[in-house]
This record gives sequence, C-alpha cells and structure tokens, in this order.
Amino acid sequence: MSGKILVGIIVAVSVIVGAAMYYVQVYAYYERVGAPANGVELTTLDGALEPITISDYQGIDADSSPIRFRACFNTPQSPATLGETYQVYEGAEPLIAPGWFDCFDAQAIENDLSAGEAIAFLGQKNFAYGVDRVVVVNNEGRGFIWHQLNDCGETDYTGTPVGEACPDLEQEGN
Repeated sequence: MSGKILVGIIVAVSVIVGAAMYYVQVYAYYERVGAPANGVELTTLDGALEPITISDYQGIDADSSPIRFRACFNTPQSPATLGETYQVYEGAEPLIAPGWFDCFDAQAIENDLSAGEAIAFLGQKNFAYGVDRVVVVNNEGRGFIWHQLNDCGETDYTGTPVGEACPDLEQEGN
C-alpha cells in the first residue's frame, strides 16, 4: 500500500472520529427540558426551598453528568429583593453552555456577577452528591441556572478523602 493512500485513510478516519466526538459533546446527550415541577426554587435564609415567580423558562439537561444542566428564565423580582429572603451563593462560576443554547452566555453572566449587576443564589445544596444548583438573577430580571461542584464534589472528584463535613455518599443514593 502506498504511503499517500495510508496517510489519506488516517486523515479520513481522524476527521470522522473528530466530527463524531464534537457531535457527542455538543449535541448528542443534551435534551430540552421544561421548568421543574416545583418551579425555580431558591434556598431561604432559614434553609427551606421556596419557588420564585418566573416566565419564559428554557432549559437543557443530559443524563450523562449532573453538571450539564443549564436554564434561563425571566423574573419580575430584583436581585436586591431576592437577597433579603434567599441565601447568596459565594464562588459562583458559570459553566459554558453549548453554542446552540444561546440564552445562556457564561461570560456575560460572569461579567454581570463581577460588576455587581447580578447576584448568585443557592438554588439547592447537594442537588446531587457534591453538586449545588446555582441561580443567578441580574438587574434586568434575567435568570440563569446551572449545577456546580461544591467543596465536597471537588474533593471527591480529585480522589481526596472528603471528611466529616461532607454528606455520606451512600445516604445520597449515588
């Protein structure tokens, strides 16, 4: 077999595998989801979950990972008003959404958080083991949701013993 044919086959297979990998990462596992049955919930200052008023909800999720969830919505409630009743989430880092889910722009959300034009709230602690649901509301009434690894999730992911501060993995059912 000539070298040109062999190189051509290798290049063709690489292009096909690369295209398949791109499709799997960006499209294959995601599906559009409606608003949760209980609505968008935030954790109150005393630890209870309470729904807020929303409209125009759009969401995507994937069964392959608990941190693939992203959502966008509108709310008439301002971040300042919500901050009087609900727990603020420190260390919120928006995760990038697939490009086709254009309502969720992680860089714009991060810029709003840095500029004080948005506030991150705790949606639910340990939504899945080591994963918190983060809800951000900006001054324009746009809301965004994603799942983020918390300290226990980060520690467990690296293989370090999680310690007593983290919930028991067996109790979480995972």
